[in-house]
Amino acid sequence: MGRGYFRGAIGVAVAMAVTTWVVAAAYDLPVRDPDGVSVPTWVRLPVIVLAAVLLDVVARWAAYTRTTPRPGAWAALRSVVRARWTREQLWFTLSGLVAWYVAYVAFRNLKGYLPFVNERLWDTELHRLDRLLWLGHDPAVVLHHVLGTGWVAWLLSGVYVLWIGLVPAALAIALVWTRRSITGALYVTAVSFNWLLGAAVYYLVPSLGPIYSRPQEFADLPHTFNTSVQDLLLDDRVAVLADAWDTRAVQTVAAFASLHVAITVTTCLVAELLRLPRWVRLSGWAFAALTCLSTVYLGWHFFVDVLGGFAVGTLSLVLAAWTTGHPLRRRDRTWSLGEARAREAEQVRS
Repeated sequence: MGRGYFRGAIGVAVAMAVTTWVVAAAYDLPVRDPDGVSVPTWVRLPVIVLAAVLLDVVARWAAYTRTTPRPGAWAALRSVVRARWTREQLWFTLSGLVAWYVAYVAFRNLKGYLPFVNERLWDTELHRLDRLLWLGHDPAVVLHHVLGTGWVAWLLSGVYVLWIGLVPAALAIALVWTRRSITGALYVTAVSFNWLLGAAVYYLVPSLGPIYSRPQEFADLPHTFNTSVQDLLLDDRVAVLADAWDTRAVQTVAAFASLHVAITVTTCLVAELLRLPRWVRLSGWAFAALTCLSTVYLGWHFFVDVLGGFAVGTLSLVLAAWTTGHPLRRRDRTWSLGEARAREAEQVRS
């Protein structure tokens, strides 16, 4: 694995960081750590990485001791650490993580600057396009009639919030729980391109989303934790627009395109490339379908935002393949769990 596999992710990170500083300077806006209000990033990130590394080492050590004669617990643990966490593996993990996070922080800041740079909102046009595609009907209203506005609202709220854990979990798998690979670099780079393309379309087609532009369509939904999040994001937007320097809040309201959908689609496509077990791939696509459904049902996005998310997620993967040199061909086969453990033990012994 060469160090150049992250050149695409690093390029995206640099371009987005420079753009963030230029926009911030031009419009006299602060650059924030978007997730640093409660726990600073310099504390949170090392903890996440160390936890993932610990789980990785313990799992591989357990597999190693089950498939080989026990040389002693500490000797086996040292063997696993030496074989697994080489200098090259550490560089792979840290460089990928830093490139991804810089792009993410820049994305969140650029998203926050949006109402100061482009005040034009396209919600009316997106709503009209939705009605055209749905033969004169509002997609959210149709879903409320078909699915009801009771327990389904709670279920889909859970699906939407569950997505928040998808990105760090997939990132840990790509950077920590697998050996250095072009596919791991592909995924990290593809998510970085999602941030880049997502910010670009936000500025091209600024919109609030149905829950903010047409709240009457969602008045019958029960008050769930999703409702609390929507209220919180609106309060943050109002506070930032009142005085961006007088608040620690970050403006995060933007609808087109849905990056929830985009990153989920990217993840599912990478799972297909890897030919992960069938149940994993089917579960991924089922979650993607539920994510699409929840975004429209709960009012986060218009239906066309979902279509835009599919386009962004697919294009991000193509661009990532181009910059990493990945051929975008599926693996010939998938190892069973037993085969994977045997190969891991063999690599540790060698």
